Amino acid sequence: METKLAIVILNFNGKKHLSTYLPSVCAFADKHPIFVADNGSTDDSIAFLSEHFPKVNIIPQKRNFGFAGGYNVALEQLKGQFDYYLLLNSDVEVTENWISPLKSFMDLNQNTAACQPKIKSWKQKDSFEHAGASGGFVDLHYFPFCRGRIFDSIEKDEHQYNYNTLVTWTSGAAMLVRAELFHQVKGFDSDFFAHMEEIDLCLRLGNLGYDFYCIPESTVYHLGGGTLDYQSPKKVYLNFRNSLFMLMKNHAGPLLPSLFIRMCLDGIAGIKFLLSGKFKLTWMVFLAHFNLYAQFGRFYKKRRKINTKARKFHLYNGRIIWDYYFLRNKEYSQLNKRKFN
Repeated sequence: METKLAIVILNFNGKKHLSTYLPSVCAFADKHPIFVADNGSTDDSIAFLSEHFPKVNIIPQKRNFGFAGGYNVALEQLKGQFDYYLLLNSDVEVTENWISPLKSFMDLNQNTAACQPKIKSWKQKDSFEHAGASGGFVDLHYFPFCRGRIFDSIEKDEHQYNYNTLVTWTSGAAMLVRAELFHQVKGFDSDFFAHMEEIDLCLRLGNLGYDFYCIPESTVYHLGGGTLDYQSPKKVYLNFRNSLFMLMKNHAGPLLPSLFIRMCLDGIAGIKFLLSGKFKLTWMVFLAHFNLYAQFGRFYKKRRKINTKARKFHLYNGRIIWDYYFLRNKEYSQLNKRKFN
């Protein structure tokens, strides 16, 4: 029996992005239904969709629930109707035959919870894009990085990663996920609001023994920073805060030593921002940590519900900060592959 797939795009005041990128999605949807979940937009996104894309299904929402909550609310309305959700950012241009490699892999590999395409930059189409590149990993301190992107070093795509690989996490910019598993773990953690919620989702499913893959035969182009610029204070705040949330929930073994080390490393990052004259970003790091203190009890309760003692997710058993800044390993291919468990 043919598995059912829905393409779901979350939108918030993104009429410009819908106008630019949705035509490619409609052209290469392979007859799969397209849903746009409107996250309480205050522009005329819904009117624009109704007029120019009448075949696209609209899921209106009363307010902005963020990336995490917005998808949770929308997908709850689709629960039981589809086998797969293909989650796609509104600023992604897709290519011909981008769905088939992803879906075929998932159909044949039942233990895979989610997969992603190769994600390249829409602005520089010969290079990978920051948010996902060719598959994501986390290190011992839960710093995320990708095949094709470590911190701000982004590689050109010279087909060096054109092979399927097991990864820690798949990018929320373009992710094919099993609907049943998404709902089994209650979707994204809405407390994240936006950024790194997909990593947290993958770690929770990884703790249940499921795998994640990048399938480079499928390629998309992501604008990136379409809602928030990568150096915006709000994005820096969310990234630092949510990374701490993610560590606290999912880290195996004693929590406090690992949390202390991570806080020290974040402090060094804050000092680096300060010395670079980016005073507001230093303040954002401080606020991120203060928010963790304020919600420590809440997230500790979440941690107790996750079986961290049986951690099974794919991990880089190294320290990416040391590898990047001291060993000068700026590319994924330079990392010691024996450190990937």
